[in-house]
Amino acid sequence: MKVGYCGIFGKPNVGKSLLLNRLLNTPISIVSPKPQTTRHKILGILSEKDYQIVFLDTPGLLKPKYLLHEFMSKEIDESLESADVVLFVCEPFGPPDDLENEIISKIKEKNKPTLIAINKIDLVKKDFILPLIDTYNQMGFSEIYPISALKNLGIEELKEGIVKHLKEGEPYYETDMLSEKNERFFVSEFIREAIFNLYGEEIPYCTTVEVEEFKEREGGKDYIRATIYVEKPSQKKIIIGKDGKALKKLGTMARKRIEAFLGKEVYLELWVRVKENWRKDAQFIKKTIYGF
Repeated sequence: MKVGYCGIFGKPNVGKSLLLNRLLNTPISIVSPKPQTTRHKILGILSEKDYQIVFLDTPGLLKPKYLLHEFMSKEIDESLESADVVLFVCEPFGPPDDLENEIISKIKEKNKPTLIAINKIDLVKKDFILPLIDTYNQMGFSEIYPISALKNLGIEELKEGIVKHLKEGEPYYETDMLSEKNERFFVSEFIREAIFNLYGEEIPYCTTVEVEEFKEREGGKDYIRATIYVEKPSQKKIIIGKDGKALKKLGTMARKRIEAFLGKEVYLELWVRVKENWRKDAQFIKKTIYGF
């Protein structure tokens, strides 16, 4: 059996999380039109008859503004160290910019097998893609895969390219496992996903979610109580909305996503609390977001 870790890297909003969901054929990584949706290194396990790929979906590359961003950057660096195969995801709209060149330099230093996935090819004509392929060829990358995660184009070819670089060995995880993260983690992520998809401007970025209670009930709905933290009272008002309508809509959207993932009905109770400047609070970030 061929086994190994494949790290997924790229700028925010290039489609890394949607690509991971396509590769796994299961939506475990949250997706929204907004950049920087992913804050964690998401580990997704793809087990087939003759191989097991452990994918590491990383936060998008960014210049840190908050302590939270520094934690996210650390997740990227750790994933690059752990990866046996590197998958760099970019868009087809032009050559790599300064931020992308920065991570490409880091990738080259590691001297690991690297695949370039040019995502969103459904949005451009072929003439736009060929010069970009030539650019990456000149940079020393020969394995370039034009794909569309949205349209499910080129995904199987990309899998084959990754498997080619894996080494033979025993599976790292049980073959029926999808991730090493627990259900509480995914519940908090699905609530965050609903926030990103429902609210505009800065609101999604100043929120985080903590699942405080998760009770499984035989013969009834599972009970989940979660707190949404914001930084200002004004943000709390926006999350809740007039007469609580916005929070109710958020709860409905998140509950449906959670139920689809767990395969059973849940009762979801949401609270909103203010925690000023939480993105600069190391202890709060470690406990609430990263669980250590």
